[in-house]
Amino acid sequence: MKKIVMLIVLVMLTVVVTAARAEVRAGSFSVTPFIGGYVFEGNEYDLKTTYTVGLRAGYNITQNLGMEGYFNYIPTEVKDAVDADVKIYGYGIEGLYHFMPEKRFVPFLAVGFGGIRYNPSGHDEMNKYSVDYGAGLKFFLTDDIALRADVRHILPLNDQYNDLLVSFGINFAFGGKKVALAKVDETPAPVEVIVDSDKDGVPDNFDKCPNTPFGVSVDKDGCPLDSDHDGVPDYLDKCSDTPAGLAVDKDGCSLDSDHDGVPDFLDKCPNTPAGAAVDKDGCSSEQKQEAKVVVTEPPLQEKVSIALNVEFDTAKAVIKKKYHDEIKKVADFMKAHPETNAVIEGHTDNVDRHNDPSRNIKLSQARADSIRQYLIDKFEINASRITAVGYGPSKPIASNDTEEGRKKNRRVQAVIEAVKTK
Repeated sequence: MKKIVMLIVLVMLTVVVTAARAEVRAGSFSVTPFIGGYVFEGNEYDLKTTYTVGLRAGYNITQNLGMEGYFNYIPTEVKDAVDADVKIYGYGIEGLYHFMPEKRFVPFLAVGFGGIRYNPSGHDEMNKYSVDYGAGLKFFLTDDIALRADVRHILPLNDQYNDLLVSFGINFAFGGKKVALAKVDETPAPVEVIVDSDKDGVPDNFDKCPNTPFGVSVDKDGCPLDSDHDGVPDYLDKCSDTPAGLAVDKDGCSLDSDHDGVPDFLDKCPNTPAGAAVDKDGCSSEQKQEAKVVVTEPPLQEKVSIALNVEFDTAKAVIKKKYHDEIKKVADFMKAHPETNAVIEGHTDNVDRHNDPSRNIKLSQARADSIRQYLIDKFEINASRITAVGYGPSKPIASNDTEEGRKKNRRVQAVIEAVKTK
């Protein structure tokens, strides 16, 4: 019988439990009336297996750990004897350890120390110390009421006896601190709608030229390309290779003030009369004979630039100290060339731990913003000269299949150019 009961308890302890409120409360008191069966083993006076009734009362020190006192009455008799009634009383204290106290099913282990009083009819009573160990299961019907099953192996001291107690009861809990349930926000996450009004491939929230005509090639800011940087976009520019720095007309062509077909920057005779034939220098034969031609050459210019590349740790937008000097060089360059503006580009690798592509976009924007704000706060660069844009994982410079590649892709970069006259 002992083996069968122990097997039943083992099966109960391995039941897959379901989530529920915190049921075993720290600081709570409990009372459990119970009834069960009691088996005497060994040669313990040939006592018959019988029933038992009793009461357990305890206190939960924490959700896991509790102490409990018990008392039970066991009426039995000696086999094949006259006037053989025996009244037995068990009592003691036990320590309980609860597993998964926040579940509805709460298995526990118990160990205790106590005593047994034997009161046979017509004989002197006996008292023995005892130890016990075992297990149990509580199944909570409400916050304060649970069904309870226990099994104990009881060892009367000074004798080689083994008793088995199996009981079932109802556990009533009082007081204690209830664990607050975490509220689940069931509001659906807002769906981010990406709008690209002019259909140029750059979302409106990043597009600095939101009204670009359909089909026109644009740069990363959504603005029409201007290959010669003369202020006239390529799709309107009739002279798309104008030298840098020259003034142009509405068609993107160099100015020709005297309309002789030679642009001003090449015209050595800028005031040729209308209709006069001119040579490649824009001069008529009369002008060559009348005066010495003064040659005016455009100033020699060269393009200078500075690049910035700052790498970040995974999921971070904090600037590492080792990049402070690099950022200072950019600030010094912008102060030396006040006509320049900077576009700070933020990027990430393709790791998406939350299955939410928008998080990488936001992270790359945060990285670009951190560099922009550092330039503004630390070096007093005018905020209107700096733009920060986050591209997420869309523009990798290395493979995301390796840690080294992903490290290179977690970056902020910028290239700032200026024209310097020699």
